[in-house]
Amino acid sequence: MIAQIEKRIYTAEEYLELELAAETRSEYRNGDIIPITGGTPNHNDISGNLYILLKSALKGKDYRIFYADQRIRIPAVNLYTYPDVVVVPKPLELQTGRKDTIVNPCFIAEVLSKSTQNYDSPAETLCDRSEKFAAYRTIPTFQDYLLVDQHQVHVEHHVKTAVNQWLFSEYDDPNVVLSFSAFECQVQIADLYEAIDFTSV
Repeated sequence: MIAQIEKRIYTAEEYLELELAAETRSEYRNGDIIPITGGTPNHNDISGNLYILLKSALKGKDYRIFYADQRIRIPAVNLYTYPDVVVVPKPLELQTGRKDTIVNPCFIAEVLSKSTQNYDSPAETLCDRSEKFAAYRTIPTFQDYLLVDQHQVHVEHHVKTAVNQWLFSEYDDPNVVLSFSAFECQVQIADLYEAIDFTSV
């Protein structure tokens, strides 16, 4: 008979202390610490393209834009995570007692990977389309959710239209220009995919 190893449950405080010394990032999900795997070149390029586009469009406006390494806290579901791109209205609202964890994003974008995009994702991976989106929707300031496929031209956009109401649109045309609800800004899908080589994935 094989003895089962008892699963360690971490407090949020323990997780945050471990993150300070960690060389790689991890998510915290209601007691579990899940390492975040590295992205592909396409994943990083698309995230970077979107960051640059938003940074330029929102220059001088009352927003901060973050790329890859900004942790956000979602208290309603006891989740700490690092979205690919985050826009936050000024002033930043930080978790009480922290200088590194934001709680008031208005825009979140995720570049889909094979492990996070599907509803049948592995048990340790939150699906960007369902579970992560459900968690993000509990954030009162959250208004736009953008999902960008790294394997083909395909973008999904969720816009909050009222309390508990979201409008879903999806696009395969690189000539489409996206407009956002959280702030005045337009982004052409072709610009998200600048220099992307789909044959490499």
